[in-house]
Amino acid sequence: MAKDSTTVGIDVSRDALDIWLHPAGECWRVDYDTDHILELVEALGRVAPQVIVMEATGGLEIPLAAGLAGASLSVAVINPRQSRDFARSTGRLAKTDRLDARLLAEYGAAVNPEPRPLPDAEQRELQELVSHRQGLVDARTAERNRLARTTSAMVRDRIQACIDWLAQQISQSDADIAELIGSNQTWQEQSQLLQSVPGVGPVVSAVLIARLPELGRLNHKEIAALAGLAPFNRDSGQWRGRRSIWGGRRSVRSALYMATVSATRFNPAIKTFYQRLRQAGKPAKVALTASMRKLLSILNAIARNRQP
Repeated sequence: MAKDSTTVGIDVSRDALDIWLHPAGECWRVDYDTDHILELVEALGRVAPQVIVMEATGGLEIPLAAGLAGASLSVAVINPRQSRDFARSTGRLAKTDRLDARLLAEYGAAVNPEPRPLPDAEQRELQELVSHRQGLVDARTAERNRLARTTSAMVRDRIQACIDWLAQQISQSDADIAELIGSNQTWQEQSQLLQSVPGVGPVVSAVLIARLPELGRLNHKEIAALAGLAPFNRDSGQWRGRRSIWGGRRSVRSALYMATVSATRFNPAIKTFYQRLRQAGKPAKVALTASMRKLLSILNAIARNRQP
């Protein structure tokens, strides 16, 4: 068996890693800790696989993926939806960690997913800060909704105290994010460029820098697909279905939504575009989604050309 024909699937859980080599069918399990990561990297380095496939598991996969990539091994971290769809297409219903590892290895052999560069430590820190801030905002929104439904004075006081504390934490997160972006000259310049667009503020620019590092490096169609703003066809024979967006990076899309709502009022280009679609009879949601895509295209061009 040629080494470069081997694909590896790794199922990542909190405490263990299940590894499967395809087509040899060799499999084993190791504990998920630093020592075993180093041993696994050394073992797979001797195999020199064509690609190593693992699922994105909320950040659990990052130490392993970073270790493998640091050893110049090709690593593809895929969306779990892709592996589930692959399993359904092959008629597989059973699910265990070992079977998942095998499935990932076979997916790598059949699809040969393109390895993507992993974020470095500084990028991961910014991503975690942005995610933490969004969690605080979501918690504050939930407490505000709870406050509106509460009649007990004692409970209302406690809820308000919680809201005030969350507001302080959000302000601190904003300061931490601004400090981290300010410490990186490239990020600082990009943030200033993005905020030159009416409707885009510090929060939106931070999300784009953290969650869409490809901004400015891809064309407008590719960047729209990454953000989940590319419309997909639904046609069959003579039937023509409604185009709709699907998938992509939800956090980026949410940030662009808020920016576009503001831009339809204060950004002349987006405002004119949105009003023209509405006058043409497009529903408000369709017009707003198209405006989000146009705003993203503008931001992509600004990041690429380095012009405000």
